[in-house]
Amino acid sequence: MYTLYYSPGTASMAVHLALLEIGAPYRLELVDIDRQAQRGADYLRLNPLGRVPTLVIDGKPQTEAAALVMLLAERHPERRLAPAPGSPVRGDYLQWMFFCANTMQPAYRLWFYPDEGAGAANAEATKAEARTRLETAWQRVDGRLSGGTRYLLGEMSAVDFMLTMLARWSRNMPKPAQAWPHVAAYIARMKQMPSLIETHKCEGLTEWIGQ
Repeated sequence: MYTLYYSPGTASMAVHLALLEIGAPYRLELVDIDRQAQRGADYLRLNPLGRVPTLVIDGKPQTEAAALVMLLAERHPERRLAPAPGSPVRGDYLQWMFFCANTMQPAYRLWFYPDEGAGAANAEATKAEARTRLETAWQRVDGRLSGGTRYLLGEMSAVDFMLTMLARWSRNMPKPAQAWPHVAAYIARMKQMPSLIETHKCEGLTEWIGQ
């Protein structure tokens, strides 16, 4: 039994989606960010950085969304959500997973929390830089999908859970992910996944999924 500490629509969404796709038993523990629950002593004992998600595996808390998605894929190889070591697409899998985690996620954080980047006085410049980085990233993803592949690696993988979460984060930006034609077609397919629909339902999210 896994326990996922989550907050609706945050980085925990990719892990939640992975759990549903895997079909393993799990339970959800809400971390109410609006009430700063992630700063509470009980949660900080699980995740000293005070962020979501945290996934408790065999009694041990683990963190970092991309790492958790990768770990779940490895723990459940029967679901084939990650190319095996030595696979011709293993390098692409790792590259795109870290592209999501190291290039796109930090840029989104700058967009949503621009004061963190260079102080409140430079918030607008920070957001402009974040937007440029993200639009460049989505252009790259669009190029990857331009060959007609249904998923980023051809077959669905854990990378698609991260990318779908990041696409949702763009929904209210001046140029959301759907502005790129191949990304738009990809997102439309992902939105049909029962697990993604269930993730939204479980987390009480209505925005984006029906659009």
